[in-house]
Amino acid sequence: MTDIDRIDHSVLYTTDMDATAAAYEALGFTLSPLSMHMGSARPGGERGPMGAGNRCALFGQNYLELLGLFGDGSVDPWNIRPLIAEYEGLHGYSFGCVDAEAAEARLRRAGLSSSGVLPLQRDVDTPYGSATARFQAVHLERSLTPEGLVHAARHLTPELIHQPRYLKHANGATHLESVLLVVDDGELAATASRYARILGVPAVAEGPRRVLRLALGQVETIAASDFGQVLPGEEIPALPYMAGQTVAVADLGAARTLVEGNGFTTRDLPGGGFFVGAAQARGAALAFQQAD
Repeated sequence: MTDIDRIDHSVLYTTDMDATAAAYEALGFTLSPLSMHMGSARPGGERGPMGAGNRCALFGQNYLELLGLFGDGSVDPWNIRPLIAEYEGLHGYSFGCVDAEAAEARLRRAGLSSSGVLPLQRDVDTPYGSATARFQAVHLERSLTPEGLVHAARHLTPELIHQPRYLKHANGATHLESVLLVVDDGELAATASRYARILGVPAVAEGPRRVLRLALGQVETIAASDFGQVLPGEEIPALPYMAGQTVAVADLGAARTLVEGNGFTTRDLPGGGFFVGAAQARGAALAFQQAD
């Protein structure tokens, strides 16, 4: 069994948190309050402000993260601003693990990471006052993940993140089901192989997709020439492109009625479900499918 067991969360970067949060609330998500990040650039290093804060759509086991970038850009420990200069949207995946040390050792042996286990924390509101949520993260080498910031994370205080008051969503969302990565045609095999090494699971061909399935959620990679088969009508601003994500919902029809009623244009997904395009979903297509 792999030490990575799920997609813990996706990371959608924005320089306009107010507009992005408003869009996701209109899409039917309950969002946590703004929480600013503190972290260290190296194991054991002093924690400091990271120029970023988030609001999240939480599902109990995984979540969507809206990560706002604040300030003048002089604080950019993740070196993410060059990526969002191309387009704002999805530029990160976090994969969940129960043992950060074990994940770090495996990824280091595979030549995929040299970050060590990094501490991360942020203050969160609780019904009983402010508390500090703590995490451990293992970052993949950025030279090996041109699509964005990819890491494995362990929650040390998950009860502070997945608070019951945030888990009910007007659109009926139950979990983050998948993320979609588009690459140059000539890079598809190598990218699928790279993610197989990262996640410790095989890449399985399903139509145009190469699917890497975890206990919770899956990573899908496709060639750029097949993009129109998967998200019809969408454009590719740059390659590689974290093009979209899919949430499962309890009632697909009710979710679509709500989303369309709030002014969003929806399109059918080949194979079932629907999606809102990147232009309206703040840089990455957002798909909805019926939960099992």
